[in-house]
Parts: sequence; C-alpha cells; structure tokens
Amino acid sequence: MPSVRGSCLCGAVEFEVTGTPGGATHCHCSRCRKTRGTGHATNLRVATEELRFLRGEELLTKFHPPDAKYYEHWFCSRCGSTMPRFDSGRGFAIVPMGAFDDDPGARPSRHIHVASKAAWDTIYDDLLQFEAGPPTL
Repeated sequence: MPSVRGSCLCGAVEFEVTGTPGGATHCHCSRCRKTRGTGHATNLRVATEELRFLRGEELLTKFHPPDAKYYEHWFCSRCGSTMPRFDSGRGFAIVPMGAFDDDPGARPSRHIHVASKAAWDTIYDDLLQFEAGPPTL
C-alpha cells in the first residue's frame, strides 16, 4: 500500500499509513456506535510501525473506558474527530476509515460484534458476520 494520508475535520491532526493493511472491518459494538454516532464503525487494521502522525499528535485526547481491556477512543481535542489509535496490547493500530483523505484501497471484508448491533440497523451486504469479534485479529 502506498502512503495514504488522513486528517481530522479541522485539519490540526494529520496522519499517514504505509504498508499492507491487515483488514477492514465494520464493527457494530456499542462502544464504536457511541463514539461514531452511527450504526457501526469502519476500521482498518495496520501494523503499529505503519501508522505515524505527521502533525497535531499533541492534540489527541484518549479515553479508555474502565471496563475495557483493549478499547480506547482517540479524538482531536479541537474538533472531536475520531482519530487512529495504537493498540499496543495487541501490536497493531486501528484507523477509522472515515478519517482518510485518500483512498486506502482496502475494502471491508466482515462485520464484527453483530450480536450487539443497534436494533434499527440492518446489514444488507454478503460480507462475513461474527456475533462477537472475529476468530483471530
């Protein structure tokens, strides 16, 4: 994957992703729904070393729910846009695909945490579905 850039709504935080993505996923868990304000989050998983912030990293605010093992929400403290995060516990980074300015080339291949999706949300595609997380991350 060539270098692909992304940013927050106000442009204060900018990041770059290089290398080969590990997979794009639609996540329907309640945390992703609440942080994105929609039926699901679409995320791209990349190796930790393939994500770097080009500017504005000091503007990132990080929220870790007390009951979460891995989940964190990183966002721009100026405009509130969800930003990429490092998942050091599992050795990869999660990039919200809506934050890309360029096309990363990757497309979602599955839905996860379908058992907790919003009652009003209907999945219309033929992608793989997992009641919880996928068998392997």
